[in-house]
Amino acid sequence: MRCDPLLRMIALARPRGARFALGVLAGACATASGVALLAVAAWLIATAATAPPLTALSVAVVATRALGVTRGVARYLERLVTHDAALRTLADVRVRVYERLARTEPVRRFRSGDLVTRLVGDTDATQDLLIRGLAPPLAALVTGAGVVALSTALLVPGGVLLAAGLALGGVAVPAVAYAAGRGPGRRAAAARAELSTAVVDALHGAPDLHAYGAMDAAVARVDAADATLTRIARRDAALLGLGAGASALVAGLTLWGTLLLGVAAVQRGTLGEVPLAVLVLTALAAFEIVAPLPGVAGRLGALRAAGARLFDVLDTPPDVHRSPAATVRPERGLRIRGLRVRYGPGEPWAVDGLDLDLPPGRRIAVVGPSGAGKSTLAAVLFRFRDPDAGTVHLDGVDVTTLDPDDVRRTVSGVPQDPHVFAGTVRDNLRVAAPEATDAELAAVLDRVRLTASLAPAGGLDADTGLRGERLSGGMRQRLALARALLVDPRVLVLDEPTAHLDPDTRDEVLDDLLTATQDRTLILITHDRSRLDRLDAVVELPTRPVGLSPSGPAPRRSGSRCTSAGARPCRPAPAP
Repeated sequence: MRCDPLLRMIALARPRGARFALGVLAGACATASGVALLAVAAWLIATAATAPPLTALSVAVVATRALGVTRGVARYLERLVTHDAALRTLADVRVRVYERLARTEPVRRFRSGDLVTRLVGDTDATQDLLIRGLAPPLAALVTGAGVVALSTALLVPGGVLLAAGLALGGVAVPAVAYAAGRGPGRRAAAARAELSTAVVDALHGAPDLHAYGAMDAAVARVDAADATLTRIARRDAALLGLGAGASALVAGLTLWGTLLLGVAAVQRGTLGEVPLAVLVLTALAAFEIVAPLPGVAGRLGALRAAGARLFDVLDTPPDVHRSPAATVRPERGLRIRGLRVRYGPGEPWAVDGLDLDLPPGRRIAVVGPSGAGKSTLAAVLFRFRDPDAGTVHLDGVDVTTLDPDDVRRTVSGVPQDPHVFAGTVRDNLRVAAPEATDAELAAVLDRVRLTASLAPAGGLDADTGLRGERLSGGMRQRLALARALLVDPRVLVLDEPTAHLDPDTRDEVLDDLLTATQDRTLILITHDRSRLDRLDAVVELPTRPVGLSPSGPAPRRSGSRCTSAGARPCRPAPAP
């Protein structure tokens, strides 16, 4: 059984448990100082009414001043310590989320707007829980026990009544607020994610939405999501108001009950007038202890929903694992045998029984229609996912036994849809080589014939725009290739580098790509057969059979095995 998200969020703060304990003690000291300040003030005023010698009041005067200073200092320390610990814990959580997202699996499984909400709002909920949901209840428990003990020492029935009032205001009312807030909390998290997704979709898809006359519908979707979130927020505010009102009602009833019990005790002669003043004002001040708790409890539903969404990301199972080290074969290059990959249990095989040999320096093309598994092969080579069956050996070592980042230093390239970051050309290139000099960056731009095209816009300082919108399709592909060349991999994989380009630009870009990579081992994955005569061989993947049972035997693919010598050669490249 999976642990409750709230407990898991609290467990994230375990390395800083001592800091939070210090913060709780400081908070309890601040609250106790406030209650003691009012109690001493009550004693001082009531005693002063009897006109005692001034020396009898001096200690109380000094105590009042000391408690006032202590309350302010303790509250400052409580805020300082708990916020510091919570912010440091939040920083650790963000690092864990970023590291998890860097492995790409969660990125592909969540919508972009929803993922932004999980990354920002749901992650920040950890800080909210630790500051408002952890320290105040613990401080209230410590201080409440001391206040009840003081009231009981003055008048036993008064102490019992105060304990009952604090239990109602600090436990019963928050429990009701929590139960009432669970549903709205879950709905608020879902509504916030829906609003974020609607806004992101509308912004990113604005050109297409305008072109098809669908912008009004997209804006209406944003308005509907915003209205839903606003409605939930109003209910949440109403719930918080009811909680605060119920707490105030309990405090008022407890105060009146304490006053009646105290007056009756004075009439019986079991309680003096001065202790009566202390008892009543202590009861009044005691509810400062539990005042924040209903609001905190009402927020726990939303915090639990945020925690569940956060751990959905952190618990996403990886597609890439590192297996124990295997025996090293005495060979060089890339060797694939019986590769099978699918994207989920019960789904057809995306790649089914692929064999491929690629010795150093060999340049091949992998072609086939859409759905044949070309991009899936690239994902395996980039170590974005593991094979479900079969092996991929790099220099005689199974790649699943190596760290994925180590494999990517040897096998790298350009994915099917390379991302161009908002910024300058220099910024985009230094993603691959942070220490590269401007001279090295200019040299790689020359290799991909991009220098002349970028010169009018500022060269390395040219602004690429959001997602590279200020660059043409050919320029974006060349920039992605330049970035890949900066990594200096031994095996370069280019996945559909000329997709979405017109024929003239396609041929020009492909010529430049093949020229720039002529000294490297190359796998060109494409559905376009143009210029393939410049490569050593072509491997054709047939269309994946639709509805193939994933549990059945793996059929051998005709023409899918490529070897350098001693085996059936690849089919020759067609004439251009």
